[in-house]
Amino acid sequence: MTDLAVPAVFPKIVALSLALGLGLLIGVQRGWALRNAADGTRFAGIRTFGLIGLEGGLAGILHAIDPNLAIILVAACAILILLGYVRTSRKNGTVSGTASIVGLLTLGCGYLATTGHQQVASVIAVLLTLVLALRSQLHVWLEHLTELEIGAIARFALIAGAILPLLPDRPYGPYDAWNPRNLWLVVVLVSGFSFVGYLACKRLGSRNGTLATAGAGALVSSTAVTAALASRLRENDADQHMLSAAIASASAVMFLRVLVMVGALAPIALKGVALLALPPAIISCAAAFWMLRSAPLEPGDGAYQVKIRNPFDLWPAIGMMAMIMVFSVTSRWMLAQFGQAGLAATLAISGAIDVDAAIITIGGLPTTLLDERTAALVLAVPMILNTLVKAATAVSIAGWTKGRDAAAALALSAVACCAMLPFAALL
Repeated sequence: MTDLAVPAVFPKIVALSLALGLGLLIGVQRGWALRNAADGTRFAGIRTFGLIGLEGGLAGILHAIDPNLAIILVAACAILILLGYVRTSRKNGTVSGTASIVGLLTLGCGYLATTGHQQVASVIAVLLTLVLALRSQLHVWLEHLTELEIGAIARFALIAGAILPLLPDRPYGPYDAWNPRNLWLVVVLVSGFSFVGYLACKRLGSRNGTLATAGAGALVSSTAVTAALASRLRENDADQHMLSAAIASASAVMFLRVLVMVGALAPIALKGVALLALPPAIISCAAAFWMLRSAPLEPGDGAYQVKIRNPFDLWPAIGMMAMIMVFSVTSRWMLAQFGQAGLAATLAISGAIDVDAAIITIGGLPTTLLDERTAALVLAVPMILNTLVKAATAVSIAGWTKGRDAAAALALSAVACCAMLPFAALL
């Protein structure tokens, strides 16, 4: 009987240990943060938070046996936490709900850990510890925010946190080409990259902040990054060389990202795509380096301030969404009119905005449908068109005078890719 009982008990012991561990994790941060506080003035330390997590875990186990007993245990612990908050507030003469809220959350994490939600409990505990550990940095960041930036954060929260989840996630329109949630996600990405770039420039300086944003953003969507940077290019006081270099850098990251995705999803085309993608990536890097040499250096006294009038410009994002709507309908029409014979044209049109879509489509096809050479040549078309679309985006948003350098770098990359087509055809 003992041997048979071990497998049933062991998962509960593991879950209870996790509840204790999460409480101790949170308690380590709280104990360290209050290590210099006088004796008797601290609400709780590492041992108390560990026990709170353990009590929550015990309540989760008891819930399967006697729900009423579990409720009493949780309620008693919650009351003790609130009484501790009242006592500490009166004794210290300060009002701070952080410790009591953290205690209640620790109790909840312990409960989740023993009721089949171990992953959720772990994520909550880790995020809670991270937020607590970043207290000083968050306060410094908040002190330097302006009213304009607070408004931008509120507007971004509206479009990303309120509007996006409410939009239907199913096709509409001609040929079922428009998915409202996916289309609005483009608006979120473009406007989000624009705002993140603004904040990065304030923190890291114009050059480093813009390049960091361009490189990181291009891992998600180089087209969205191009639109966001082009909207900054059109400002009268924008650094044309630096922003153009950032657009070229994003293009280089896109070509490298394509190689990684092809290797993972469509390995049959990897050799040919490498031959097609590496030269334009090198061209983009060289163009970015050349334009950075012409960009003015930032002052070394730290007095540099980003001079962007609107950190949250929504119109470039709306324009990008409209362009995607047109391309989506066109690609669906091509597929409906010409069937599988129009596969290359359909991939080219859809990939003009998102190369990843073409790669995913090729990766999902039967391996016998396309050989190595054909698969690489088919993927070359969306890569070239996507680069040319980004060049057109830069010029259309920033204007010819301010966007021509970025457009020229992108056009040279597209030409380099075209120049490699005969060699890829010989594979």
